[in-house]
Amino acid sequence: MKSAAGLAYRESGPADGPVALLVHGYPESSWMWAPLLDALADAGWRGVAPDLAGYGDSPPAPPGTWQRHVESLERFVAELGLAPVALVVHDWGGLIGLRWACDHPGAARALVISDTGFFPDGRWHGLADALRTPGTGEEFVDGMTREGFAAGLRAMAMGMDDTAADEYFKAFGDEPRRRGQLELYRSGEFAELAAYEGRLAALGVPALILWGSEDPFAPVAGAHRFAKELPAAVLAVLDEAGHFLMEDEPERVAREIADFITSRVRAGQPA
Repeated sequence: MKSAAGLAYRESGPADGPVALLVHGYPESSWMWAPLLDALADAGWRGVAPDLAGYGDSPPAPPGTWQRHVESLERFVAELGLAPVALVVHDWGGLIGLRWACDHPGAARALVISDTGFFPDGRWHGLADALRTPGTGEEFVDGMTREGFAAGLRAMAMGMDDTAADEYFKAFGDEPRRRGQLELYRSGEFAELAAYEGRLAALGVPALILWGSEDPFAPVAGAHRFAKELPAAVLAVLDEAGHFLMEDEPERVAREIADFITSRVRAGQPA
């Protein structure tokens, strides 16, 4: 894999093509975007998918806080000269990527928002609460085995194969990576997002809200809230899909995103 600004990344498509920046969530890596990278390349787009620090093939960069990940993403985009981009985010990639987009108006010219949150009254789900709790979080990350990790992922996404489990288990590869997960979950509060209210809509760019109807971590009500706050957004809810859309419906998700980007963004400007 290539590397820029301390982050390993996958890419596809023509080097001079319009750019889609794909930001993964927890506990995944750029591997999740493989089907979409292929679809973007077929459409003449350059897809760029970094591994966040401490995930996939990117080394940890302690402390692995929310703010540090936002700053790391900006360094990555700046070093490669990627902006403006069509920004595609999932899970924690949304909290990181959408904050980055709001902090840098004009850097994102389209948004694809999937199974995440960006609301000041948000609430942590059960696993997040466990990771945020001293002692309980340490017990979880220190006790995680490859077998238990794979079994947990497969219980939530039947399409999760051994290769994906191996790629995502890299987040547990050493002590700094395991501690980085706790640093991420304990580093911020949803209330901080009060400063971002209205700023996504103010970007004025096309948006696709793509969600699994059965997501237990980011309930589908969040999709409808995004759609309400972004009046021009396209809302697509995938029936019977869960949180891990790229594993549940890889071909459909890749097609939905690639079709949206190619139809709504022209040669460098919003449609």
